[in-house]
Amino acid sequence: MYFFVRLAVFLTAWALLTGCERQVSPPLDQQLYIWQRRWTPAHESALRDSRADFSTLRVLALQAFPRAGWSRAHIDPQLLKRDGRPLIGVIRLDGQLKSLNQDDVTGQIQQLISDWQAQGLNLAGVEIDHDAGNARLPAYRDFLAHLRAVLPASLPLSITALPAWLDSPELPALLSTVDSSVLQVHAVSDPRRGLFDPDQARQWAKAWSHITAKPFYLALPAYGVALLPGASGAPVVESEIRIERDGERRELLADPQQLSKLATQLRDDPPVHLAGLIWFRLPLANDRRAWSLTTLRAVSRGDALDSRLALKLSVNEGLYDIAITNDGNLDSAWPERLTLAVQGCEGADALAGYALQQSPDLLTFTRLREGRIAAGGERAIGWARCAKIDQGASNVHP
Repeated sequence: MYFFVRLAVFLTAWALLTGCERQVSPPLDQQLYIWQRRWTPAHESALRDSRADFSTLRVLALQAFPRAGWSRAHIDPQLLKRDGRPLIGVIRLDGQLKSLNQDDVTGQIQQLISDWQAQGLNLAGVEIDHDAGNARLPAYRDFLAHLRAVLPASLPLSITALPAWLDSPELPALLSTVDSSVLQVHAVSDPRRGLFDPDQARQWAKAWSHITAKPFYLALPAYGVALLPGASGAPVVESEIRIERDGERRELLADPQQLSKLATQLRDDPPVHLAGLIWFRLPLANDRRAWSLTTLRAVSRGDALDSRLALKLSVNEGLYDIAITNDGNLDSAWPERLTLAVQGCEGADALAGYALQQSPDLLTFTRLREGRIAAGGERAIGWARCAKIDQGASNVHP
């Protein structure tokens, strides 16, 4: 009897231990897209400050368009060489191309590889970004098989993939030609319906995991766009570069809280074969439609997110500069209203984006349009020449 009791205890402990082991998953890799077509001095600090949190850089390198032809992104090879992280060169083949000339495309990619390696860059793979319609997937599969055969066997080949391909019986054969895939789950349908749906993204990821037998990544948004009225009725999408067009801009921004929750769910219960998350895109200091790097890093780490807006007064001989600071790790909308308790004001004014109402003992700044204060940043609101501003009796109204 004692033997059977000991055996039962052992089997119970073994089951608990192995059950715990089955629940342990490796951490999801975190990578970044660099999508700027022309690099600026702002890339240096962005690369430096992102190095600790993102393992790999996927860099827009080469593009082909129906009428414009081929163009290379103007990267800074010295910055990338100093950075030292593995690089995946992304080749964007516009979805409107009538066909893919295998020899032409392959030649362009081989030349790119040769040039990058000659510059001492740490090239760890090639990614093809081609939004092929489902009817063209067989031709795309043939192109990828040809490309895989001519690329060095040691150089991994991946593709950016669309959720719409889940409806195609050609998908398994297509995925068999590459080493990994990147499922893009943002801005994949009519942008008027929003930039991102976390529930839909999880469903797509689970469906993808049942089809592919190879590692795959999710491309997640850390940016916003504006929709402008178009001549045909469909909206024109404005992203990094301003479009000179009249009409009201409707701003769409991926919600960091939503993405943080999704990333946590994927870490806790990852779909099979999910290897990591790739954030689009590396934020630069002057990129007004991307999350700040502070917010992106906090989301990727799973940190609790918080905006902490506060009034900042700088005074010089009775002249107050009035600003709002954000000391949290979450980018914040401009506050709707700011009220300042004042005495003996001779003059005051609001800066662009705000309007001022003034009474003998109160200044009220009211927001006129939308805007954001980056985590760790500040935004000037206005100025006032007063005998006194009581900061303790003043309020920021989000």
